[in-house]
Amino acid sequence: MIQIDGSRKSGSGTIVRDATAFCILRGEGLRVKNIRAKRPKPGLRAQHLKVLEACARICMGELKGASLGSKEFTFVPSKDIHGGEYRWDIGTAGSTIMLALTVIPLAVFADRASRYRITGGLFQDFAPSTFHFQHVLLPILRRMGVNADVKIMRPGYVPQGQGIIQVTVMPAGRKLQPLSLTHQGSVTRTRGVALSSWLKGRKVSERMTRECRTVLNPGGYDPKIDILYDDKEKPVYDSPSVQPGAALALWAETDTHCLIGADMAGARGRSAEFIGKKAAEHLLEDLHTGASVDRHLADQIIPFAALAQGKSAFRIPGMTAHIEARLWLVEEILGAKTEVQGGLMRIQGIGYERRKGVIL
Repeated sequence: MIQIDGSRKSGSGTIVRDATAFCILRGEGLRVKNIRAKRPKPGLRAQHLKVLEACARICMGELKGASLGSKEFTFVPSKDIHGGEYRWDIGTAGSTIMLALTVIPLAVFADRASRYRITGGLFQDFAPSTFHFQHVLLPILRRMGVNADVKIMRPGYVPQGQGIIQVTVMPAGRKLQPLSLTHQGSVTRTRGVALSSWLKGRKVSERMTRECRTVLNPGGYDPKIDILYDDKEKPVYDSPSVQPGAALALWAETDTHCLIGADMAGARGRSAEFIGKKAAEHLLEDLHTGASVDRHLADQIIPFAALAQGKSAFRIPGMTAHIEARLWLVEEILGAKTEVQGGLMRIQGIGYERRKGVIL
């Protein structure tokens, strides 16, 4: 059984999520202790518990000791990874994208296509934005052989959540391909989405967009931003948000095929202008480092590069606790080889594949 100390590195829920998914792929039991020990509220939160329950269901695994606030758990997966239709409700505004990012590597190697309907938060601090997932991460993953898509069915914000996404994933059918993005190149265009719910009267989406352009235009960037207003009378998606909220996402495309994004969600006391300004500044900060991936993509891509056949290489804006944790886990559990020198991250993938429940 693989033993993981959840207090190491970032000490975050990332360790719980990644370790569980990797052990399912390895077909080995897992024990995690000291879960989120460095956090103000240690132990499993609702979103982490739902991830564990989802993983257990996908592989018909045995999960013990996992409940709200648990500091440790054990998990024993079966040898199979099952596709099909699944529905999960986090029950809070916890991140739907965090759950999706955990189960997608499993779905890539499942016995059939997978469709996940996940209810919770879509836009919040300290979690990937659904827009970034949709417009930055998934296009990059498709280049590696991950056939996945996401549909926003209802926006969801803090504190009520109740947003809905639908994620579909087809089995890869072959080993994932490495990612090579060693040079940022020149930006060819910038795009974005400004969404607000129940806030059209205050012109929140327009104000976020205007402030964003005020920051980006002096640098020669003129983003094309879709301005969206969501309410009960005119929902943008299948159904409207259950509460007011806002989110802005930006991404730049370069002539070397890089996608570099930035985003920010609304919050109580946070003005539309602040959201637009900060999202634009974050995009510029990552572009100015010469990185070929943004600060979020830099750690999100690590598990997939570790599973791929061959060496991936990409330039990161800077080292973060999440990057350190994920590099540690792919080495510790999957056996991938990693190094970071001068901002260039290299990952020698393990060429993972499965056939009829047998790990090759």
